[in-house]
Amino acid sequence: MILGTGIDLIDIRRIQDSLDRFGSRFVQRVFCPNEIAFCQARPDPAAAFARHYAVKEAACKALGTGMRQGVAWRGIELFREPRRKPYLRLKGGALARLETLMPQGHDPVLHVSISDEPPYATAIVIIECRPKDVFS
Repeated sequence: MILGTGIDLIDIRRIQDSLDRFGSRFVQRVFCPNEIAFCQARPDPAAAFARHYAVKEAACKALGTGMRQGVAWRGIELFREPRRKPYLRLKGGALARLETLMPQGHDPVLHVSISDEPPYATAIVIIECRPKDVFS
């Protein structure tokens, strides 16, 4: 069962402007350490940060809160599997909100897709719930 969907589109130049204007203050406020290391190692860090930013925006939309009700930038963290498939980990207020969405006896599954076509980056997040016994 789908509990929430969120999508975001961002202009990579907007993130570049924030990086130029605020530097590490912007990066530290929005991104987690593993995201910072990943993005800074990319050939175009601004595009990488923009993709991560779009994921965070899409996730908070899927949660139905935006950046409110305890949901914060660093409570939504993007990771990649060894073959680079993206996945999310939520913590703090974002995790608490996800837990309130889950029907009893169900587990959350978060689906993430990311893309860019400069000067834009986009992401979609889908929150699915599955009965706990599906994976047993």
